[in-house]
Amino acid sequence: MNNQEIVSKLWNLCNVLRDDGITYHQYVTELTYILFLKMSKETGMDGQIPENYRWDKLMKPKGVELKRFYKELLNHLGENCAGRVREIYAGASSNIEEPKNLEKIITSIDALDWYSAKEEGLGNLYEGLLEKNANEKKSGAGQYFTPRVLIDIMTKLIAPQAGELCNDPACGTYGFMIAADRFVKDHTDNLFSLSLEQQEFQRKKAFTGCELVHETHRLALMNAMLHDIEGEIMLADTLSNHGKAMKNFDVVLTNPPFGTKKGGERATRDDFTYPTSNKQLNFLQHIYRSLKANGKARAAVVLPDNVLFADGDGASIRKDLMDKCNLNTVLRLPTGIFYAQGVKTNVLFFTRGNTEKDNTKEVWFYDLRTNMQKFGKTSPLKAEHFNGFINAYTAEDRSKVQDERWSVFTRKQIEDKNNSLDLGLIRDDSVLDYEDLQDPIESGEEIVAQLEEAVDLLMSVVKELKSLGGND
Repeated sequence: MNNQEIVSKLWNLCNVLRDDGITYHQYVTELTYILFLKMSKETGMDGQIPENYRWDKLMKPKGVELKRFYKELLNHLGENCAGRVREIYAGASSNIEEPKNLEKIITSIDALDWYSAKEEGLGNLYEGLLEKNANEKKSGAGQYFTPRVLIDIMTKLIAPQAGELCNDPACGTYGFMIAADRFVKDHTDNLFSLSLEQQEFQRKKAFTGCELVHETHRLALMNAMLHDIEGEIMLADTLSNHGKAMKNFDVVLTNPPFGTKKGGERATRDDFTYPTSNKQLNFLQHIYRSLKANGKARAAVVLPDNVLFADGDGASIRKDLMDKCNLNTVLRLPTGIFYAQGVKTNVLFFTRGNTEKDNTKEVWFYDLRTNMQKFGKTSPLKAEHFNGFINAYTAEDRSKVQDERWSVFTRKQIEDKNNSLDLGLIRDDSVLDYEDLQDPIESGEEIVAQLEEAVDLLMSVVKELKSLGGND
């Protein structure tokens, strides 16, 4: 049995919990509590768990006694343990009401082919489960999961190296940092070519992150542990003053959340030069300020279209970015690759300069959006879709690349357009020009409000017609 088959079996167990009213996201959290104990036993890492609360102890009680013991286990591990165990179980509580359902989950997990799972890697198994959850629209977890192929392409082009400090300030389930760790291992003989001190650095300090949502933070911790990564994963808001300590990184890879702060309040960071209610603009400020100013520190960041053209503070932030960094490339991504189908996104690639001014001389754009197929569950984004972009991005002389999707704009041309980066799209009669939406989430809410008004108006007309013409 391979990991894909095991993931399907684990996912199908959620049907057991439907009667308890448990959501898909809650189900993955419940699985994490139980899988941690089982995987700790399988990997010989259960020494960090008190003997009375290990997997073999969980297997013994039945019925109401099992439910009572499970609650006691969650409380004890979250309050009386240390390190990753305490972090994963902090504030843990179970939503499983029916003892027989809990027993079914535990016995089913125990019966899986764990030998095969270990052969393929327990980290890969858990990532498969997270991806399954993200692809299930009803789970709402897609917002925490970036398509694996996009993560891998961004990581490959940024090319993190052994000894570098890497960070994701909005890490979700930790996919970017796991990809960065995998890239370093693949290019350093799986770390065996490093000294013991260097290996220790890679395991404990090289990869860090921050996540705001408690349940997602728990999944990130589990994911990191199963990939033998012990770097700090903060449970905090990067856009609060907690984020001020996140700095001096060599590499940042991230896909920050889209939208505005609820209520339109300003960011609570008191060190931003251009505070704004737009979260992704604030994340962009944080990211380029968090890089070492050494001419080598670099980032790849997924951002929605409105970051490219927003006026006011948006224009000032883009100017500041191009002053402090060499914004070398903007990849215009196709639509339909994220959980919110209508959101148009891009990847910005930039390197922090040694100075604070004029680091960007020109910006190259690659249009992977115009005349592209529709992507979705039945037609997923694949690595080969990026071949043209990779060839252009890595070309020794970018000006010699023959590709209609590849174009360049000088800093002067960009300044003449109020520092707008909404450039590089092929103008084609078969493609409708998209509207310059100020914010994708706000525009969606506006459309819903307009539809509701239209329905109210229609109902009032129907009511009026009935009053004039009777019940007919």
